[in-house]
Amino acid sequence: MKRREFLTLFLGTAVAAVLSPQARADAAPKETPKEIRIGTQKGGFFPAVRARHTVEDVFKPLGIEIKWVDFQFGPPLLEAINVGSVDFGYVGDSPPIFAQAANARIRYVAAVKQQGRTQAIIVPQDSPIKTLADLKGKRVAFGKGSSAHNLLVAALEKAGLTWSDITPAPLAPADATAAFVKGSVDAWSIWDPYFALAELKEHARVIALDKDVHKPNAFYIGAADFVDKYPALVARLNAVFAAEGVWADQHHEEVAKAQAEATGVDIEAIRRFVDRSTYRVVPVNGEVIESQQAVADRFARLGLIPKPINVSDIVWKWTPGS
Repeated sequence: MKRREFLTLFLGTAVAAVLSPQARADAAPKETPKEIRIGTQKGGFFPAVRARHTVEDVFKPLGIEIKWVDFQFGPPLLEAINVGSVDFGYVGDSPPIFAQAANARIRYVAAVKQQGRTQAIIVPQDSPIKTLADLKGKRVAFGKGSSAHNLLVAALEKAGLTWSDITPAPLAPADATAAFVKGSVDAWSIWDPYFALAELKEHARVIALDKDVHKPNAFYIGAADFVDKYPALVARLNAVFAAEGVWADQHHEEVAKAQAEATGVDIEAIRRFVDRSTYRVVPVNGEVIESQQAVADRFARLGLIPKPINVSDIVWKWTPGS
């Protein structure tokens, strides 16, 4: 099946029209940048998207080059957006909260509603920890400012514990992996594919999945200046990633192979990650804002951000097909 036929079948005429050559010409902005710099966390479905060259094909007729920039996790990606070295990127739920609280110039432009199965709090197979309540007094690793940070905070609240009931161990994924393997941390709040690798290689045991404690989302984020100056390009980026998300949901094996090749991660771990992922891109609507506001309020209560924030203040409205 050819790409245009696929888009028409699965996305309907609205999004397909946005991506058609004629629509590109008719809706071409009067002023365009020479390139759009897209930040990704290495892996996910982005290697497959890059291999398909879909994003490049959409923007090439406008004379715009696409530059991909990889990051280990969300906070440094958003810092890059804030300082102007990246225009658009994909992150989990927590990084935008910390960024907004620090007055970063960012905008939520689209969301991906997660099923809550790609991130978990895990422990070694033979650990005496059986429940979230058993985390009391334990040393727990997590990525500071990451979506795993939010998972850990939400999980502690559900168990009736406070942040001071554990010994937090803020570690980047590579360092946390080593700490988990060595046994220098008791538990680890982490996302895929590190989660899947720990399950397969270390026989890690799940204490709680994301879906067990809150409603997770991921987000496409734009630099405020870029969104304000090029709203038509932002809508076009959202549309093409929505199209690729539909494709990815139907082509897990191709997504997994591309990711494994790009990252060097074991293909079985990647397959596990992909099979429990969803890629459907949606507008940041009231339900999504409410869920994200709960994250922000949780962090404010604990003093993890310097001040309360209103998520809706930095939401850019996207109407698919417009």
